[in-house]
Amino acid sequence: MNILLVGEYSRLHNSLKEGLQKLGHRVVLLSTGDGFKDYPADIKLDRKYTRGLARKWRILLVRLFNYDPAAADLKKQFFRHYESLKGFDYVQLINESPLEVTPGIEQQAIDWLYQNNGPMYLLCCGTDYLSVQHIYNQRQRYSILTSYFDGKSSAQDHDGALKYLRQDFKELHEFVFKRIHGVIASSIDYDMPMSGHPQYLGMIPNPINVDLLPFQPPRAENPIVILHGINRSSYYKKGNDYFEAALEQVKASYGDRIMIDTVEDLPYQEYIEHVAKADIVLDQVYAFDQGYNALEAMARGKVVLTGAEREFMEHYQLKEQVAVNVLPDSEQIARVMSELIEAPEKLTQIGRNARDFIAEYHDYVQVAKQYLDNWKAAATTRE
Repeated sequence: MNILLVGEYSRLHNSLKEGLQKLGHRVVLLSTGDGFKDYPADIKLDRKYTRGLARKWRILLVRLFNYDPAAADLKKQFFRHYESLKGFDYVQLINESPLEVTPGIEQQAIDWLYQNNGPMYLLCCGTDYLSVQHIYNQRQRYSILTSYFDGKSSAQDHDGALKYLRQDFKELHEFVFKRIHGVIASSIDYDMPMSGHPQYLGMIPNPINVDLLPFQPPRAENPIVILHGINRSSYYKKGNDYFEAALEQVKASYGDRIMIDTVEDLPYQEYIEHVAKADIVLDQVYAFDQGYNALEAMARGKVVLTGAEREFMEHYQLKEQVAVNVLPDSEQIARVMSELIEAPEKLTQIGRNARDFIAEYHDYVQVAKQYLDNWKAAATTRE
């Protein structure tokens, strides 16, 4: 099979590509690298106008003339590769806006892919129209918009999510759904908004390439290293304010028994070097299931503070703790960190459980097989 993967979020498509290649398929990945994270791609589109005077000039053009030079440049780059982007058996979009450009340009690129390739599929693994609509209507007990509803953060802080409710993004959503054969969710957090939708093909766990992630379990000795990675653009979305408040409490209580490693907006290759040295990794607060960074840390045997809610435990029928569930409550987060510091043997056990869980449910080759099965079944059904 020839397969085209379009867009990237947190290395998901890179790992899926590696799994599909292991199964003998030809895979081409096109993306912008997911911003500062700079993930690799076979066809890498270079996002310009992101810094300094060029960025200010872009903002001015958007405000005055509703013209985005960065989006226009990415469109040129995309169509420069048009000969390399046709004739694929399957195409999968990472998101309704896989190039992260204006909705009009997204429609042009997606329609070209639709006209020149086999069946197209969509992933629900990040913010999009349906997932944001779901949480905006407060259908969950908490979400990435909770701090906005509580007045702790502004609409501007959440523009990356709220933009999907605008009319132009709603039209993009409708445009995409008329062209796809189905939607796949990557975790419980995205299964919930998709549940019951006629084009929903079900949830497939995130693919994790365990071959690239050596088992590096926590050390049962002081200082215990706690890694807090911050993506500044999603500071409130991830609940980093709660993590920072909890870390202040833990630091005051344990002093040199712990070492806090706070990093911000690091490229992927630099970030994983910090993960390798950590014992505890702080991931995100407003989640029911684990995000991609959490899963990769778990594959290494790290103890991750993230979403591991009842819905997640029940879905996988888990009896043992594979990650530490945290809530939007700095006192609760500080308490669970203290319990781990006081009982380092828990770190070792949870780390082992985490690695086993990833190997059983998230192995990139087994997950790639699930994708292939879903694509084939949906293509046959729609025909």
